[in-house]
Amino acid sequence: MKSPRIFFFILGLTTIFLTCPITANAKFVIYHQRSSALIYHRSHMRFLNNKAVHYVHVPAHYKRVMSAVHRHTITAIRGKAVNFTTRYILPFPGKNGQHWGNPQSIAMTGKKYLYIVYCPTSRHNKGRIVRFNTKALDALGVRLHPTELRDAYVKKKNHYTHIQKQIHKAIKAGPLFITGHGQSLAYNWKNHGMYMWRDKEKAPRVPVNNWGYIQHINLKTLRPDHAIRFRLKSHGMSVPGGHDLTFDKSGNAYFWSYPGWCAYIYKGRIHHKSVKFRLTKQKLRHLPGTRIQSMAYNPKRKRLLMISDDSIASFPKSGLNGNGHLTNHSFQWNAFTPKREFEGIAYNSHSGIANLLVNHVPEILTSNHTF
Repeated sequence: MKSPRIFFFILGLTTIFLTCPITANAKFVIYHQRSSALIYHRSHMRFLNNKAVHYVHVPAHYKRVMSAVHRHTITAIRGKAVNFTTRYILPFPGKNGQHWGNPQSIAMTGKKYLYIVYCPTSRHNKGRIVRFNTKALDALGVRLHPTELRDAYVKKKNHYTHIQKQIHKAIKAGPLFITGHGQSLAYNWKNHGMYMWRDKEKAPRVPVNNWGYIQHINLKTLRPDHAIRFRLKSHGMSVPGGHDLTFDKSGNAYFWSYPGWCAYIYKGRIHHKSVKFRLTKQKLRHLPGTRIQSMAYNPKRKRLLMISDDSIASFPKSGLNGNGHLTNHSFQWNAFTPKREFEGIAYNSHSGIANLLVNHVPEILTSNHTF
Protein backbone atom coordinates (compact mmCIF):
# COMPACT_ATOMS: atom_id res chain seq x y z
CA MET A 1 0.00 0.00 0.00
CA LYS A 2 1.35 3.46 -0.97
CA SER A 3 1.92 5.91 1.85
CA PRO A 4 -0.52 8.85 2.11
CA ARG A 5 2.40 11.27 1.50
CA ILE A 6 3.29 9.67 -1.86
CA PHE A 7 -0.39 9.50 -2.82
CA PHE A 8 -0.95 13.21 -2.27
CA PHE A 9 2.32 14.07 -4.07
CA ILE A 10 1.17 12.13 -7.15
CA LEU A 11 -2.30 13.62 -6.88
CA GLY A 12 -0.80 17.13 -6.78
CA LEU A 13 1.31 16.49 -9.88
CA THR A 14 -1.73 15.12 -11.71
CA THR A 15 -3.71 18.23 -10.82
CA ILE A 16 -0.94 20.52 -12.11
CA PHE A 17 -0.58 18.67 -15.44
CA LEU A 18 -4.34 18.57 -15.98
CA THR A 19 -5.03 22.20 -15.22
CA CYS A 20 -2.06 24.07 -16.72
CA PRO A 21 -2.73 23.28 -20.41
CA ILE A 22 -6.39 24.21 -20.04
CA THR A 23 -5.46 27.61 -18.61
CA ALA A 24 -2.86 28.24 -21.30
CA ASN A 25 -5.06 27.15 -24.19
CA ALA A 26 -8.12 29.04 -22.96
CA LYS A 27 -6.68 32.26 -24.46
CA PHE A 28 -6.90 31.06 -28.04
CA VAL A 29 -8.78 28.06 -29.45
CA ILE A 30 -8.86 26.75 -33.03
CA TYR A 31 -12.00 24.84 -34.01
CA HIS A 32 -11.44 22.36 -36.83
CA GLN A 33 -14.45 22.12 -39.15
CA ARG A 34 -14.61 18.65 -40.68
CA SER A 35 -17.29 19.34 -43.28
CA SER A 36 -16.65 21.53 -46.32
CA ALA A 37 -17.40 25.23 -45.83
CA LEU A 38 -18.27 25.73 -49.51
CA ILE A 39 -21.58 25.19 -51.28
CA TYR A 40 -20.95 25.14 -55.02
CA HIS A 41 -22.78 23.74 -58.05
CA ARG A 42 -20.82 24.04 -61.28
CA SER A 43 -23.99 24.32 -63.37
CA HIS A 44 -26.56 27.10 -63.20
CA MET A 45 -23.95 29.88 -63.14
CA ARG A 46 -24.17 32.73 -65.62
CA PHE A 47 -21.78 35.39 -66.87
CA LEU A 48 -22.97 38.92 -66.17
CA ASN A 49 -21.57 41.57 -68.50
CA ASN A 50 -21.49 44.36 -65.91
CA LYS A 51 -19.99 46.84 -68.37
CA ALA A 52 -20.92 49.78 -66.13
CA VAL A 53 -17.82 48.81 -64.12
CA HIS A 54 -14.46 49.80 -65.61
CA TYR A 55 -11.06 48.35 -64.84
CA VAL A 56 -8.50 50.70 -63.27
CA HIS A 57 -4.88 49.54 -63.37
CA VAL A 58 -2.84 49.80 -60.22
CA PRO A 59 -0.50 52.81 -60.60
CA ALA A 60 3.19 52.18 -61.21
CA HIS A 61 3.89 54.39 -58.20
CA TYR A 62 1.43 55.42 -55.52
CA LYS A 63 1.17 59.14 -54.85
CA ARG A 64 2.03 60.36 -51.37
CA VAL A 65 0.42 63.38 -49.77
CA MET A 66 3.04 66.09 -50.22
CA SER A 67 1.89 68.10 -47.21
CA ALA A 68 0.04 66.14 -44.54
CA VAL A 69 -0.79 69.33 -42.68
CA HIS A 70 -4.16 70.46 -43.98
CA ARG A 71 -7.38 68.69 -44.89
CA HIS A 72 -7.64 67.82 -48.54
CA THR A 73 -10.10 66.16 -50.93
CA ILE A 74 -10.20 63.07 -53.15
CA THR A 75 -12.66 63.59 -56.00
CA ALA A 76 -14.54 61.19 -58.28
CA ILE A 77 -13.59 61.84 -61.90
CA ARG A 78 -16.03 59.30 -63.38
CA GLY A 79 -19.35 57.99 -62.14
CA LYS A 80 -21.59 59.50 -59.48
CA ALA A 81 -20.24 62.82 -58.13
CA VAL A 82 -18.69 62.41 -54.69
CA ASN A 83 -15.85 63.95 -52.70
CA PHE A 84 -13.90 62.46 -49.80
CA THR A 85 -12.39 64.96 -47.34
CA THR A 86 -9.76 64.29 -44.68
CA ARG A 87 -11.22 63.24 -41.33
CA TYR A 88 -8.04 62.00 -39.62
CA ILE A 89 -4.38 61.87 -40.56
CA LEU A 90 -3.32 58.84 -38.56
CA PRO A 91 -0.46 58.85 -36.03
CA PHE A 92 3.10 58.42 -37.21
CA PRO A 93 5.02 57.04 -35.43
CA GLY A 94 2.79 54.96 -33.17
CA LYS A 95 2.76 54.57 -29.41
CA ASN A 96 6.24 54.45 -27.82
CA GLY A 97 7.79 55.16 -31.21
CA GLN A 98 6.43 51.90 -32.67
CA HIS A 99 6.34 51.60 -36.44
CA TRP A 100 2.77 50.38 -36.76
CA GLY A 101 3.27 49.88 -40.49
CA ASN A 102 0.78 49.95 -43.34
CA PRO A 103 -2.92 50.27 -42.51
CA GLN A 104 -4.68 47.35 -44.19
CA SER A 105 -8.34 47.45 -43.15
CA ILE A 106 -10.91 49.47 -41.23
CA ALA A 107 -14.06 48.61 -39.25
CA MET A 108 -16.55 50.54 -37.11
CA THR A 109 -18.88 49.37 -34.34
CA GLY A 110 -21.16 52.37 -34.17
CA LYS A 111 -20.68 56.10 -33.70
CA LYS A 112 -17.84 55.79 -31.18
CA TYR A 113 -15.15 53.25 -32.02
CA LEU A 114 -13.11 52.82 -35.18
CA TYR A 115 -10.62 49.96 -35.63
CA ILE A 116 -7.64 49.72 -37.99
CA VAL A 117 -5.39 46.75 -38.74
CA TYR A 118 -1.73 47.74 -39.15
CA CYS A 119 0.82 45.34 -40.63
CA PRO A 120 4.52 46.30 -40.60
CA THR A 121 6.35 44.95 -43.65
CA SER A 122 9.16 43.80 -41.35
CA ARG A 123 6.72 41.57 -39.42
CA HIS A 124 5.73 39.12 -42.15
CA ASN A 125 2.10 37.96 -41.61
CA LYS A 126 1.88 39.77 -38.27
CA GLY A 127 0.15 42.98 -37.29
CA ARG A 128 -1.96 44.68 -34.64
CA ILE A 129 -5.34 46.35 -34.25
CA VAL A 130 -5.52 49.95 -33.06
CA ARG A 131 -8.81 51.33 -31.71
CA PHE A 132 -9.72 55.02 -32.02
CA ASN A 133 -12.43 56.69 -29.92
CA THR A 134 -13.86 59.01 -32.55
CA LYS A 135 -16.14 60.88 -30.13
CA ALA A 136 -13.20 61.79 -27.93
CA LEU A 137 -10.99 62.72 -30.88
CA ASP A 138 -13.65 64.89 -32.47
CA ALA A 139 -14.28 66.63 -29.13
CA LEU A 140 -10.56 67.48 -29.01
CA GLY A 141 -10.82 69.16 -32.43
CA VAL A 142 -8.45 66.93 -34.37
CA ARG A 143 -10.68 67.09 -37.44
CA LEU A 144 -9.91 70.81 -37.72
CA HIS A 145 -6.24 70.34 -36.82
CA PRO A 146 -5.06 67.12 -38.53
CA THR A 147 -1.45 67.40 -37.30
CA GLU A 148 -2.59 66.99 -33.69
CA LEU A 149 -3.45 63.34 -34.29
CA ARG A 150 -0.64 62.75 -36.79
CA ASP A 151 1.97 63.92 -34.23
CA ALA A 152 0.25 62.48 -31.17
CA TYR A 153 3.33 60.45 -30.22
CA VAL A 154 5.96 63.03 -31.21
CA LYS A 155 7.23 64.70 -28.04
CA LYS A 156 7.55 68.47 -27.82
CA LYS A 157 10.79 69.43 -26.01
CA ASN A 158 11.05 65.84 -24.69
CA HIS A 159 7.55 65.96 -23.18
CA TYR A 160 4.00 65.27 -24.28
CA THR A 161 1.65 68.24 -24.21
CA HIS A 162 -1.70 68.19 -22.41
CA ILE A 163 -3.54 67.76 -25.74
CA GLN A 164 -1.28 64.86 -26.71
CA LYS A 165 -2.01 63.11 -23.42
CA GLN A 166 -5.73 63.55 -24.02
CA ILE A 167 -5.36 62.07 -27.52
CA HIS A 168 -3.44 59.09 -26.08
CA LYS A 169 -6.44 58.29 -23.89
CA ALA A 170 -8.58 58.02 -27.05
CA ILE A 171 -6.26 55.45 -28.68
CA LYS A 172 -5.70 51.83 -27.69
CA ALA A 173 -3.00 49.81 -29.48
CA GLY A 174 -3.40 46.03 -29.33
CA PRO A 175 -0.60 43.43 -29.28
CA LEU A 176 0.99 41.82 -32.32
CA PHE A 177 -0.65 38.63 -33.57
CA ILE A 178 -0.84 36.58 -36.78
CA THR A 179 -3.00 38.57 -39.18
CA GLY A 180 -1.84 37.41 -42.60
CA HIS A 181 -2.33 40.17 -45.15
CA GLY A 182 -4.74 41.88 -42.74
CA GLN A 183 -7.19 43.51 -45.15
CA SER A 184 -10.37 41.81 -43.93
CA LEU A 185 -11.38 43.24 -40.53
CA ALA A 186 -15.20 43.35 -40.41
CA TYR A 187 -17.94 43.85 -37.81
CA ASN A 188 -21.01 41.62 -37.73
CA TRP A 189 -23.90 43.92 -36.79
CA LYS A 190 -26.15 40.93 -36.06
CA ASN A 191 -24.12 39.14 -33.38
CA HIS A 192 -21.79 42.07 -32.52
CA GLY A 193 -18.68 40.05 -33.31
CA MET A 194 -15.51 41.29 -35.00
CA TYR A 195 -13.90 38.92 -37.51
CA MET A 196 -11.03 38.71 -39.97
CA TRP A 197 -9.34 36.15 -42.19
CA ARG A 198 -6.01 34.75 -41.03
CA ASP A 199 -4.68 34.73 -44.59
CA LYS A 200 -0.98 33.98 -44.20
CA GLU A 201 1.09 34.53 -47.34
CA LYS A 202 4.45 33.15 -48.46
CA ALA A 203 4.73 36.04 -50.93
CA PRO A 204 2.45 39.01 -51.72
CA ARG A 205 -0.98 37.64 -52.73
CA VAL A 206 0.34 34.04 -52.63
CA PRO A 207 -1.36 32.05 -49.82
CA VAL A 208 0.60 29.58 -47.73
CA ASN A 209 -2.03 26.89 -48.38
CA ASN A 210 -5.70 26.34 -49.23
CA TRP A 211 -6.94 26.23 -45.65
CA GLY A 212 -9.28 28.98 -44.57
CA TYR A 213 -9.06 30.52 -41.11
CA ILE A 214 -11.59 32.96 -39.70
CA GLN A 215 -10.49 34.68 -36.50
CA HIS A 216 -12.86 36.17 -33.92
CA ILE A 217 -11.43 39.32 -32.35
CA ASN A 218 -11.88 40.08 -28.65
CA LEU A 219 -12.77 43.78 -28.60
CA LYS A 220 -11.31 44.24 -25.12
CA THR A 221 -7.88 42.71 -25.80
CA LEU A 222 -7.80 43.56 -29.54
CA ARG A 223 -6.50 40.10 -30.39
CA PRO A 224 -8.14 36.82 -31.50
CA ASP A 225 -9.69 34.59 -28.86
CA HIS A 226 -10.67 31.77 -31.23
CA ALA A 227 -10.48 30.77 -34.89
CA ILE A 228 -12.23 28.34 -37.22
CA ARG A 229 -10.13 26.23 -39.61
CA PHE A 230 -11.91 24.89 -42.69
CA ARG A 231 -11.70 24.15 -46.40
CA LEU A 232 -13.60 25.93 -49.14
CA LYS A 233 -13.82 22.87 -51.36
CA SER A 234 -16.71 21.33 -53.28
CA HIS A 235 -17.25 19.37 -56.52
CA GLY A 236 -13.63 19.69 -57.60
CA MET A 237 -13.42 23.40 -56.81
CA SER A 238 -10.95 24.48 -54.11
CA VAL A 239 -10.68 28.09 -53.00
CA PRO A 240 -7.95 29.55 -50.75
CA GLY A 241 -9.18 31.43 -47.72
CA GLY A 242 -10.48 34.87 -48.64
CA HIS A 243 -8.71 38.22 -48.38
CA ASP A 244 -11.68 40.54 -47.82
CA LEU A 245 -14.82 40.36 -45.71
CA THR A 246 -17.96 42.31 -44.83
CA PHE A 247 -21.34 41.73 -43.17
CA ASP A 248 -24.82 43.08 -43.80
CA LYS A 249 -27.23 43.99 -41.00
CA SER A 250 -28.77 40.50 -41.08
CA GLY A 251 -25.45 38.83 -40.29
CA ASN A 252 -24.71 37.53 -43.79
CA ALA A 253 -20.99 37.47 -44.60
CA TYR A 254 -19.55 38.30 -48.04
CA PHE A 255 -16.21 38.26 -49.82
CA TRP A 256 -15.10 38.50 -53.45
CA SER A 257 -12.24 36.97 -55.39
CA TYR A 258 -10.72 36.99 -58.85
CA PRO A 259 -9.46 33.56 -59.98
CA GLY A 260 -8.28 34.97 -63.32
CA TRP A 261 -11.30 35.16 -65.63
CA CYS A 262 -14.13 36.87 -63.70
CA ALA A 263 -15.07 38.15 -60.27
CA TYR A 264 -16.78 35.70 -57.90
CA ILE A 265 -18.98 36.79 -55.00
CA TYR A 266 -19.39 34.51 -51.98
CA LYS A 267 -22.17 34.77 -49.40
CA GLY A 268 -22.45 32.85 -46.15
CA ARG A 269 -22.68 32.74 -42.38
CA ILE A 270 -20.01 32.59 -39.70
CA HIS A 271 -21.01 30.79 -36.52
CA HIS A 272 -19.05 30.18 -33.32
CA LYS A 273 -17.47 26.90 -34.48
CA SER A 274 -18.35 26.63 -38.15
CA VAL A 275 -18.44 28.54 -41.43
CA LYS A 276 -20.56 28.10 -44.55
CA PHE A 277 -20.23 30.04 -47.80
CA ARG A 278 -21.87 29.58 -51.18
CA LEU A 279 -20.58 30.81 -54.49
CA THR A 280 -23.36 33.06 -55.75
CA LYS A 281 -24.52 32.14 -59.23
CA GLN A 282 -23.42 35.23 -61.14
CA LYS A 283 -19.88 35.60 -62.46
CA LEU A 284 -18.97 39.23 -63.00
CA ARG A 285 -17.10 39.83 -66.25
CA HIS A 286 -15.73 43.22 -65.13
CA LEU A 287 -13.99 44.00 -61.85
CA PRO A 288 -13.02 47.48 -60.64
CA GLY A 289 -9.25 47.15 -60.65
CA THR A 290 -6.00 45.24 -60.48
CA ARG A 291 -5.99 44.57 -56.76
CA ILE A 292 -8.73 43.24 -54.52
CA GLN A 293 -8.41 45.65 -51.63
CA SER A 294 -11.60 45.11 -49.65
CA MET A 295 -15.37 44.78 -49.53
CA ALA A 296 -17.86 46.93 -47.62
CA TYR A 297 -21.59 47.19 -46.93
CA ASN A 298 -23.55 50.45 -46.85
CA PRO A 299 -26.40 49.90 -44.33
CA LYS A 300 -28.29 52.98 -45.53
CA ARG A 301 -28.35 52.07 -49.22
CA LYS A 302 -28.16 48.29 -48.67
CA ARG A 303 -25.39 47.99 -51.24
CA LEU A 304 -22.20 45.95 -51.31
CA LEU A 305 -19.00 47.69 -52.41
CA MET A 306 -16.03 46.12 -54.24
CA ILE A 307 -12.96 48.26 -53.60
CA SER A 308 -9.77 48.53 -55.66
CA ASP A 309 -7.20 51.32 -55.87
CA ASP A 310 -8.89 54.52 -57.14
CA SER A 311 -11.92 52.45 -58.21
CA ILE A 312 -15.09 51.40 -56.39
CA ALA A 313 -18.06 49.39 -57.73
CA SER A 314 -21.29 48.71 -55.86
CA PHE A 315 -24.51 46.73 -56.30
CA PRO A 316 -27.62 45.95 -54.20
CA LYS A 317 -27.13 43.00 -51.85
CA SER A 318 -30.64 41.75 -52.72
CA GLY A 319 -29.34 41.00 -56.22
CA LEU A 320 -27.53 37.95 -54.82
CA ASN A 321 -30.65 36.29 -53.37
CA GLY A 322 -31.61 32.90 -54.79
CA ASN A 323 -30.05 32.37 -58.19
CA GLY A 324 -29.31 36.09 -58.36
CA HIS A 325 -30.89 38.77 -60.50
CA LEU A 326 -28.20 41.41 -60.92
CA THR A 327 -28.08 43.25 -64.26
CA ASN A 328 -25.67 45.79 -65.65
CA HIS A 329 -28.02 48.55 -64.45
CA SER A 330 -27.64 47.27 -60.87
CA PHE A 331 -24.06 48.53 -60.77
CA GLN A 332 -22.66 51.91 -59.88
CA TRP A 333 -18.99 52.69 -60.38
CA ASN A 334 -16.55 55.48 -59.59
CA ALA A 335 -12.98 56.29 -60.58
CA PHE A 336 -10.96 58.72 -58.45
CA THR A 337 -8.10 61.16 -58.90
CA PRO A 338 -5.27 60.57 -56.50
CA LYS A 339 -3.33 57.36 -57.32
CA ARG A 340 -3.62 56.45 -53.64
CA GLU A 341 -3.89 52.96 -52.20
CA PHE A 342 -7.54 52.47 -51.21
CA GLU A 343 -7.45 50.07 -48.23
CA GLY A 344 -11.11 49.93 -47.21
CA ILE A 345 -14.40 51.64 -46.35
CA ALA A 346 -16.37 51.44 -43.10
CA TYR A 347 -19.78 52.74 -42.00
CA ASN A 348 -21.35 53.25 -38.61
CA SER A 349 -24.59 51.49 -37.79
CA HIS A 350 -27.05 53.76 -39.62
CA SER A 351 -25.27 56.44 -41.62
CA GLY A 352 -24.54 56.01 -45.30
CA ILE A 353 -21.49 58.30 -45.02
CA ALA A 354 -18.39 56.37 -46.09
CA ASN A 355 -15.14 56.40 -44.10
CA LEU A 356 -12.36 55.69 -46.59
CA LEU A 357 -8.98 54.40 -45.40
CA VAL A 358 -6.04 55.19 -47.69
CA ASN A 359 -2.29 54.71 -47.44
CA HIS A 360 0.73 56.85 -48.41
CA VAL A 361 0.25 58.88 -45.97
CA PRO A 362 -2.21 56.85 -43.79
CA GLU A 363 -5.46 58.75 -43.35
CA ILE A 364 -9.24 58.42 -43.16
CA LEU A 365 -11.50 60.55 -45.37
CA THR A 366 -15.29 60.87 -45.30
CA SER A 367 -17.72 61.21 -48.20
CA ASN A 368 -19.70 64.44 -48.59
CA HIS A 369 -22.96 62.50 -48.95
CA THR A 370 -24.31 58.95 -48.76
CA PHE A 371 -22.07 56.75 -50.87
